[in-house]
Amino acid sequence: MTTDLLSAARAAPGFMPDDEGTALYDAARAVAVPGPLLEVGSWMGRSALYLAAAARETGRQVVTVDHHRGSEEHQPGWEYHDPSLVDPEVGRIDTLPHFRRTIAAAGAEDVVVAVVTRSEILAPLWTTPLALLFLDGSHTEESARRDQDAWVAKLAVGGTLAIHDVFPDPADGGQAPFGVYTRVVASGDFEELPATGSLRLLRRLR
Repeated sequence: MTTDLLSAARAAPGFMPDDEGTALYDAARAVAVPGPLLEVGSWMGRSALYLAAAARETGRQVVTVDHHRGSEEHQPGWEYHDPSLVDPEVGRIDTLPHFRRTIAAAGAEDVVVAVVTRSEILAPLWTTPLALLFLDGSHTEESARRDQDAWVAKLAVGGTLAIHDVFPDPADGGQAPFGVYTRVVASGDFEELPATGSLRLLRRLR
């Protein structure tokens, strides 16, 4: 069934390359401390399925946190806007039906728990230490820092922090996730694990 979930992840719509998704799966499978796997930013569920494959193997749950209204770059007039994702009733993007379809088609509804809200709204209500935190939400400086401030402290000691779209060279992509990564490293509370592409992995030491 893990193979089926990984195959479904590779076939799902999304922006995560398979080598990075596989690295995320490996990291989630290898984390040694108890607790759920939580991702901030889900789009249509591709990364959630990589995490679900690991969760299925290790008896964990995946919690996804996303308002499903799209990031800045998905809004009208921006590079990644897709008019077919706009809900005509409210005139706004709604990726939730696509996300639910992805998870259901993969048979992963038993391990993936979707929370539909902004991450900073859920964070004050969250008390369970996380085994893995995957930050892949909106990539503006303000929102990336907000996600960092809201969630990194909830990662258990020994847990793994994964940050997507980390590009040291501004020519390769936005700098907000790179800023999160550099601040976390500078804190001295984490050790770096091997990176894959734009995916950075760190283990919490204290």
